[in-house]
Amino acid sequence: MGASNCLDDTRGLSRRAFFTGGAAALTVLAAKPASASILTARPRFLSLENLHTGEKIKAEYWAGREYLSDGLARIATVLRDHRSNAVHAIDTTLLDTLCNLRERLGIHTGFQVISGYRSPASNAALHAASEGVAVRSLHMEGKAIDIRVPGVSLAHVRDAARSLGAGGVGYYAKSDFVHVDVGRVRYW
Repeated sequence: MGASNCLDDTRGLSRRAFFTGGAAALTVLAAKPASASILTARPRFLSLENLHTGEKIKAEYWAGREYLSDGLARIATVLRDHRSNAVHAIDTTLLDTLCNLRERLGIHTGFQVISGYRSPASNAALHAASEGVAVRSLHMEGKAIDIRVPGVSLAHVRDAARSLGAGGVGYYAKSDFVHVDVGRVRYW
């Protein structure tokens, strides 16, 4: 069969079923995170150190074709709200963005984590104490993280994160961290 008539070969599907299936496929493709541009099908892992709990892990969370529930759970545990011990799922697009950032920085070390998941109660308390904490922070959805990388300048981490165009990047030089999230693209 030639390429010119491949759309005509529905193999017994009704037109509606064929086009509905095509629309669903396009929806899946459109939902693919932009951060996948650097990543391939190879396994993905993250090395993280929670500076508040002292926990360190290196966890594989993607095995080339699927996310690994054990790795995702281990990451969520390390990124839990250290104030309340509440654990929340971490958005896989954020994890992929961190992998892309590691690749962009050309590092083999991990990230030091200042803040991962925040419970609504913890976020409200932080917001009451500081204008720098958003009322509807993406930390409460597992879609944001505050990091630094030992041996890499904070400005370099910020610039590399911005170059990904994957979401928000905040630069907090006085507090010594970079905020990365998978919300809309914006910088501060």
